[in-house]
Amino acid sequence: MVRIEYLKRQIARAERLAKAILDRQTADRLQAYAAECRAELSELTLKTAA
Repeated sequence: MVRIEYLKRQIARAERLAKAILDRQTADRLQAYAAECRAELSELTLKTAA
């Protein structure tokens, strides 16, 4: 459960920073990181539900 909460916070933080930052490359990297966290969160959620 700790990892799930961590990933949720990281997703929110990365998306918030991506919206606020002016550098397109950095914003894209932050969005990609958020997508990676979302994928891991999805896997963990499925494992804990099973």
